Amino acid sequence: MYNSKIIGLGHYVPENVVTNDDLSKVMDTNDAWIQERTGIKERRHVVRGDGDTTTSMGVKAAKIAIERAGIDKDDIDFIVFATLSPDYYFPGPGVLVQRDLGIKTVGALDVRNQCSGFVYAISIADQYIKTGMYKNVLVIGSELHSHGLDMTTRGRAVSVIFGDGAGAAVLTREEDTTKGILSTHLHSEGQHAEELSLIAPGMGNRWVTDIMEDNDPNDESYFPYMNGQFVFKNAVVRFSEVIVEGLEKNKLKSTDIDLLVPHQANLRISQFIQKKFQLSDDQVFNNIMKYGNTTAASIPIALTEAWQEGKVKSGDLVVLAAFGSGFTWGSVIIRW
Repeated sequence: MYNSKIIGLGHYVPENVVTNDDLSKVMDTNDAWIQERTGIKERRHVVRGDGDTTTSMGVKAAKIAIERAGIDKDDIDFIVFATLSPDYYFPGPGVLVQRDLGIKTVGALDVRNQCSGFVYAISIADQYIKTGMYKNVLVIGSELHSHGLDMTTRGRAVSVIFGDGAGAAVLTREEDTTKGILSTHLHSEGQHAEELSLIAPGMGNRWVTDIMEDNDPNDESYFPYMNGQFVFKNAVVRFSEVIVEGLEKNKLKSTDIDLLVPHQANLRISQFIQKKFQLSDDQVFNNIMKYGNTTAASIPIALTEAWQEGKVKSGDLVVLAAFGSGFTWGSVIIRW
């Protein structure tokens, strides 16, 4: 049995910065209202026609991660792509990455677990490597939210939160089982599925021809919905539980954490968890202030920036944790 370790990280965000003041020009909101509730000051949105897509952003992040890993693209044995915003209804972006990177005909898997997507994707890659099936796995989290947001006052509770971007990691085999990814922990609770959801264009009880005939401009099912307070209350509980689960699995305590990288859902959630575990500012990495919530991309973007800033060092205990739509949640315990 092997462990897997992260040997390359990369991220990409669009150049276009959208501030809270920019949003106040198209909806009834303001900088103070947004910062008080979310901690977000700005986010990145693609510009129509600039060529950025969920796949292309993922490819850009992946190229950086592969280069930093010091391997060739043809050393990649498998691709796992996490997103809630694929370019096509099908096929998923995993195969598009394989094509656009010119990688040989390796397997490509798409993960649709929204905010916890990257944690789930890392867990999948880890299992493949642990069992010896693959040696090098490329994991990507990428999101293009801005094309699907209700950028009016009606949608402000959700639309001010989300941003676009991508992050990627290359995982490889680690012979020393005391290093690398020590364990991953995944959970779901589907009874709350509709509390954070985007119902359309689901085909559950709708025919495509009916949707085309209706073409109702007031059909809000095409925009994301979130029961904010309910999600917040569940998030802080599940975040705590799954972090404790990971620590206990490895006979560790919260005082052993060198860096916690939480999913960047809401700065208030991160601050609540930080206080609960009595972690210092240096022990928690947040960048939601400048990128907003980039869903499956948030953890790899944050982890990449933390590494670039020297906050992740050899031997450090790094904890990744996420909670989101589904509800799904999970954690990853890493000895760097």
